[in-house]
Amino acid sequence: MAGICFFTGHTPVSAQKIELGAGLGGLNYKGDISPSVRLRFFRPGGSLFFRYNPSQALSLRAEIMGGLITASDEHSKDPFQQARNMSFRSRVFEGSTVAEYNFLNYEDRRFAFNWTPYVFGGIGLMKFSPSPQTASYKTSSLVLPYGVGIKYQVKRPWNIGLELGARKTFSDYLDNLGGEPVNNDKLQQGDPSLKDSYLFLRLSVSYTFYKIVCP
Repeated sequence: MAGICFFTGHTPVSAQKIELGAGLGGLNYKGDISPSVRLRFFRPGGSLFFRYNPSQALSLRAEIMGGLITASDEHSKDPFQQARNMSFRSRVFEGSTVAEYNFLNYEDRRFAFNWTPYVFGGIGLMKFSPSPQTASYKTSSLVLPYGVGIKYQVKRPWNIGLELGARKTFSDYLDNLGGEPVNNDKLQQGDPSLKDSYLFLRLSVSYTFYKIVCP
């Protein structure tokens, strides 16, 4: 019977709720060495993700991401940072799960314009490896990913998306400059009340799996 449903052509096709995708973009660090986001410090990053769509309004996503973050005092106009003259470069790896809320009804439409903006938030774990590492400290942290995006079904089963997400961390050592002061040299101290964070801006492509449903 299933074979008859498949070949008659009269059976409705419903969207499978599973997507697999990949993204490429850039990471940008924010912390003691770069208190604000600066374009010159964007470095490459990429991700792979699995998305489950239980409804038109809600999507659940699991993602792994890796990339680089960097910053340098020499590009600051602050005299203190110029005198400190510190810099760092770190590899970052992250695993996260987030929920996406779609503002429009994002569903399979063969012959209609299909897109939606969305917001997302969730939790994850990140691992980093700063260079240089001049002290012994924990190189992992919980992260809270959140942000905004837009996705568009180009042509079934392909989708593209653009997303900007921030990562709140619970570490002050991404830049190798954190924690409580260990000496009286102000040039070797950061602000212990300011935890480091980073952004991930990416363009993604995903593939939606479809199935034939017999009534």
